Order: sequence, then structure tokens, then C-alpha cells
Amino acid sequence: MSDLSAVSAPTSLLTPTPTAPTATGAGATISDAQRARIKKTADDFEASFLSEMLKPMFEGLSTDGPFGGGEAEGTWRSFMIDAMAKQTVKAGGIGLSNVVMSEMIKMQEGRQ
Repeated sequence: MSDLSAVSAPTSLLTPTPTAPTATGAGATISDAQRARIKKTADDFEASFLSEMLKPMFEGLSTDGPFGGGEAEGTWRSFMIDAMAKQTVKAGGIGLSNVVMSEMIKMQEGRQ
């Protein structure tokens, strides 16, 4: 095993920067169009998260029986789960998109 005690890194690499790098510059405000894109991205992220959390609920369900959808139900189940997640977000969600949106805006405005 080699001795890494002689290896050093410049101290500037180890100190955190006061602001996140931004495309618009530090302290800049974002436009309504950017805010709308951030909102959509945050909502899509929450829907994706909810979809992943809902999938295990449906994994063990049987698709046979008099009211089951058979093989087609198993095939289309992921689409149904995605639609349920999107509808949950549309109805207000679990609050994840608000937190994500807030953090994305802070990054865009150059704050942390």
C-alpha cells in the first residue's frame, strides 16, 4: 500500500465557494419563463419520484381472476402508475416540487 501523506491538494480546491456557479451571473434574478421551466422540471421530478415510490405497491398484485386485466394489465401498469403520480402532483403533491423549485431558483440566482 502506498503512503498518501505526501500528496497534497491546493487549499483553494478544498474551500467551499460562497455561491453556486450560474449561467446568469451572481445575484441575477430569473425571468418568468425561466421560473415556469423550473416549476415544470420540479413537478416532473416529483412525479418521477412518486412513480418510483408507487411501483412496489403494485409489484405483487395478481392480474388474473374475474376482475383482473390479465397480461395487458401487467404490460400497461407502469403507464397507470406514472399517470397516478402526475395526477398526484397536479392535485398538490407531497411538497417535494416546492423544495426542489426553491433550491433550483437559489442556484440560478447565485445564492445558497
